[in-house]
Amino acid sequence: MTESTTDQLLWPMLADAQWERLSALGTPETVAADTYLFRSGDADYDLILVESGQIEVVRDALRWVDEVVLTRMGPRTFVGELGLLNGQGAFLSARASSSSRVRRVSRAELRRLMNEDDELCDLILHALWARRESLRNGPAAMTLKFVGDPASSDFLALRRFAERLDLVHTAVALTPDNAGYLAAHDIPTADLPLAFIQGEPLPQATPELIAERLGLSYQARSDEVVDLVVVGGGPAGLAAAIYGASEGLSTVLLDAVAPGGQAAATSRIENFLGFPFGVSGGDLIGQATLQALKFGVRVYAPCEAVALAPVPEARPASEGIPPPDRDARELDVTLGDGRIIRARAVVITSGAAYRRLAVDRWSDFERAGIHYAATPLELRQVTGAPVVVVGGANSAGQAALYLAANGCPVDLVVRGSDLGARMSSYLVDRLMEEPRVRVHRSSNITGLDGDGALERVRIDSAGDIEARGLFCFIGADPATSWVPALDRDQEGFLRTGTDVAVQSLQRWQSLGREPLPFETSMPRVFAAGDVRRGSMKRVAAAVGEGSSAVASVHRALAG
Repeated sequence: MTESTTDQLLWPMLADAQWERLSALGTPETVAADTYLFRSGDADYDLILVESGQIEVVRDALRWVDEVVLTRMGPRTFVGELGLLNGQGAFLSARASSSSRVRRVSRAELRRLMNEDDELCDLILHALWARRESLRNGPAAMTLKFVGDPASSDFLALRRFAERLDLVHTAVALTPDNAGYLAAHDIPTADLPLAFIQGEPLPQATPELIAERLGLSYQARSDEVVDLVVVGGGPAGLAAAIYGASEGLSTVLLDAVAPGGQAAATSRIENFLGFPFGVSGGDLIGQATLQALKFGVRVYAPCEAVALAPVPEARPASEGIPPPDRDARELDVTLGDGRIIRARAVVITSGAAYRRLAVDRWSDFERAGIHYAATPLELRQVTGAPVVVVGGANSAGQAALYLAANGCPVDLVVRGSDLGARMSSYLVDRLMEEPRVRVHRSSNITGLDGDGALERVRIDSAGDIEARGLFCFIGADPATSWVPALDRDQEGFLRTGTDVAVQSLQRWQSLGREPLPFETSMPRVFAAGDVRRGSMKRVAAAVGEGSSAVASVHRALAG
């Protein structure tokens, strides 16, 4: 992209008609020089339209660093970035550098504009996204800073959370090259991983604490009932949320970690429709998350759902209260912190939890060498070093090729004798041609070794192998323990539609219908993607299921 093209995205010039439509939504205000329109840390702030004068965007002074003016914006421009859409509090400030005339457009009015004016929606969305990208490597990244041991899974969790939610941030990984960083900044080792939010330290930081401080955790609105809650932010969940919101349903998307699921951990997807040269899981999920924000999906992460229960309709005392699993019109989704979201329908796309090998010291190295994803984030931990990948399906093959392409000698451990039994033929062919990949068929990992961090992996057919990373792709178990009342198969996958067991169908007699496609044994509760019995366990299939489930949601809500 050329510099002029980038400038056009960052600061688009609006035609007269566009400016008139946009300014009609704003409340006029005259501000004196040095007046702040919003400050970093403000939980709620407006899109600022500049009619006359000049507004400067400022990275406020932080610990050890001075204030920085990032840009100055003149007439017929608007001040704001992507946080206006995802609910994030302001991490920059805006102030008038001269007497100015502005118009304030509230988040509610901006959302209405995004829903009703396609032309301005695309223009503003491109600008907000481009500004977020441009801030990533500049002074603004200091507003959220992580400090930690690069081998720590807690530090890695912070970075993964920030990257998946597309937060502007910087990370300081403590290595021998910067061993004096802690002492120079008077940081106790016990505080790691440490986060600085607007320069203020947050010791032993977690994604949950960061989300709460940034305004990204769920905040209930009084007496609110949303149309649709989607539990799980993988491809199926994102598709369900996007289709629901785009078709007029007020939609909340929850994920226990961050949007993406296992797809975000996939280094390269080559068989997804419309991407002949392949697409990384991270890029695909990033664009889908932006699309969700465009349509007004409220995305909350990390935000774990721990219980789901129907809310029985109030009935006259003479009629009694019907069994809650038969005639409920609303559902309560309980979150890990006790807060409750009330919804008219729920789509469960909670996916599955990664399986672990039953090998001694496994838990020791989960914080120091074992990974369940192969993305640029994990690659930085092992670049150029020998690694082991275990698994016999597509995700393992894709990981092995990705790591090998980035300079890592790879030992791929496959329990079965036929590499093509669960892996696509195009991956098998490429693995056989890749000189950096050595395949061990009919093999198992039997031991791990290392002093503090993983150094060696024992393979029963090859002995001890030097390895600085072990990438585990041996499948996952459905994340359904939080919904024990729903009909599941022996492995825990949710039954839906005509697959619901006969004894569960008896509950439906009072409704006069059977479960709709993708509907579980509880009315108005649907399931899609990896968590559903019979799903294909492929990204494209998950997207199709998520969007198709919403068609059934509409039918259920209309009943």
